[in-house]
Parts: sequence; structure tokens; C-alpha cells
Amino acid sequence: MNVRWISAALAILVLAAVCIALGRWQLHRLDERKARNTVTRTNLAAAPAPLDQILGPQGVVGDQHAWRTATVTGKYDASKQVVLKYRNVNDKPGFEIVTPLMLPNGKAVLVDRGFLARQSSELMPQHVPAVPSGEVTVTGRLQRSERGGHTSGGTPDDGTARLINGPDFAKVLNLNLYDGYLTIDKQEPANDPAFGAFPGPEIDDGPHFFYALQWFFFALLAVGGLVYFTRQGGRDDQSEDDEVVEQSEEARAGAAD
Repeated sequence: MNVRWISAALAILVLAAVCIALGRWQLHRLDERKARNTVTRTNLAAAPAPLDQILGPQGVVGDQHAWRTATVTGKYDASKQVVLKYRNVNDKPGFEIVTPLMLPNGKAVLVDRGFLARQSSELMPQHVPAVPSGEVTVTGRLQRSERGGHTSGGTPDDGTARLINGPDFAKVLNLNLYDGYLTIDKQEPANDPAFGAFPGPEIDDGPHFFYALQWFFFALLAVGGLVYFTRQGGRDDQSEDDEVVEQSEEARAGAAD
């Protein structure tokens, strides 16, 4: 075996190890998704409850609260309303309208009032339905604050944003906001019919299991290829040895003649 062959064999083994690691990572993600689906199913089936009863004094919507139905009563502050741009619902581009709901305890919660499909190439919705006057009761699904890594999409700028993020909105709107938001299921008085509803959560295992199988298959191919070429190399070496021996024997026979 020469140095080049050893280097190639090591590279193939490293490649196989990486494929196995990626396969295991996909299985880990599958376990996480199954656990999240269990929480989501439980929350979807739970009876509506007051917001503070669900979140407690922390006021933070966590993974364990996703899609839980909460009820809250207060008054909308339309002066601090934010238009969410570049949103998509059922593959349709459009806008979402987020309005703070002011609560009797001095805090406020962000309410995603609904989706407005984009008309033609408009950059902003031509008409935003007005908020109901006076006190409203909202029943909706809790969602975690959206985060976009190092982007500033959750910070409102000139009344618009790309993400719904409680702490980022609080800084700009100067409100004591819950960390998270509500999407409306029902509202009294009723929500404006111009708003489109949001789809429910996707509760399935996703493609992680099949991705894991693919990575394990790639690892098997790499190891199988190494074994095959090792055997081929051994046969070639043996053929070369046999040829050398044969040539030596012929040389000795010629010398004897």
C-alpha cells in the first residue's frame, strides 16, 4: 500500500463518519419534533384559560405554551399598530396587522389580528380594518416571539416590521409587553371579516427519518467502496507479484540456456 492509497482510505473513512453523524443528528431532530408535536396536540386540546394563568408572573411564551388557547380582555391601542411585511399564508404573500392590546394590569400583549393578502404589487396594504372601539375580549393561540438571528426584523421601523418579537417591540413602542403574541381565533366584538385566518400547526414527523436513512446509506456506500477498491488493489498487487515471479523464472531459464 502506498501513501496515496492510505490517504484516500482515511478520507473515505472520515466521509463515512460524517455521514453517520449527520444521520444521527437527523434522528435527534426527529425526536425533538415528536416531543414538540406531543406538546402541540396537548395544547390544542386544552380548554381556553386566562393569559396570566397560563404564563404566570414571567409573562414569557415558551415552547411549552405554543398553540395554547388564551383569553384576554382589554383595549386596542391603534396608535402603536405595526404592519408585518413579507408574510406568507398558504403560499400567498401579504401583510399581518399586529396591534397591542392594553390590559387592566398595566401590561399589554401583541395581537396578530389577521392576514391581508397583497393586492398586485402594493408595498403596503391599501386598507387596514379599524380596531373595535372600547373593550374587547380576544381568544387566541399563543405563539413565541419570532427571532431572526442577527437581523433587526423584529424591531419596528416607521410602523412596519418583518417579525413579531415582544421585547423588540417593547423598546420601540414603549410598552410593558408580554414576550410572545396571540393570533386571533375569536374576538368579541367580532374581528373584521377582511382579515384572513391562519392555518393550524403542522403535526407530522417531517422528513427527518428519511434524511437519516439517506445519510446512513451514503456512509454504507463509502465503506462499501473502500472495501471493494481494497480488494481490487490486493488483486492487482498479487498480479504484479505473480508477474515479477514469472519474469524472474523466465530470466533464470534464459540464463541457464
